[in-house]
Amino acid sequence: MKKQQGFTLIELMIVVAVIGVLSAIAVPAYQNYVKKSELGAVLATVTALKVNVEDKIATAGSFPTVANGDIASELGASTTSLGLLETKQKSSGTTDGQIILTLSSSTQNSGKKLALERDTSGTWKCVTDIVSTASATYPKGCNNGTIF
Repeated sequence: MKKQQGFTLIELMIVVAVIGVLSAIAVPAYQNYVKKSELGAVLATVTALKVNVEDKIATAGSFPTVANGDIASELGASTTSLGLLETKQKSSGTTDGQIILTLSSSTQNSGKKLALERDTSGTWKCVTDIVSTASATYPKGCNNGTIF
C-alpha cells in the first residue's frame, strides 16, 4: 500500500477555480468601496467649508468666488490631495453658488466633480456629475446635478 504524497491535479484545479470565482466577486466590490470612500472624503472636505462660505456671505453680502490657490487666504482652508477645490457664484453679486471639488487623476473617479450647492434661501444640497449608473458609489444624499 502506498501513502498519498500530495494533492492531485484535479484537487489543485478546483482550488484555483474557487479562488478565481472569489476574486471575480471581491475585486469589483473592493473598487466600489474605494470609490465610495473617496467620495465620502470629498464630501467631508467640501462640507467643512460651508461655515467659512456662510461667514463670507454674511460679511461680504455675496457668495465668494475662490480658485484653488486662494482657498487658504480667502476661506481659511487648506488645499487637498483629492483634487482641485474652488467656489463659484451662480451669478454676480448673489448669495447662491457652489463649493466644488474636481477629483485628481490619482483617484478612482478622476476628473469627476462633487459640489455643495447653496441657493439664495441658504439651503445646501449635494450635486455630482458622476453618471447615474454608478449611483451605488454616491455619498448619501448626493444626486446628479449641474456643476457650474
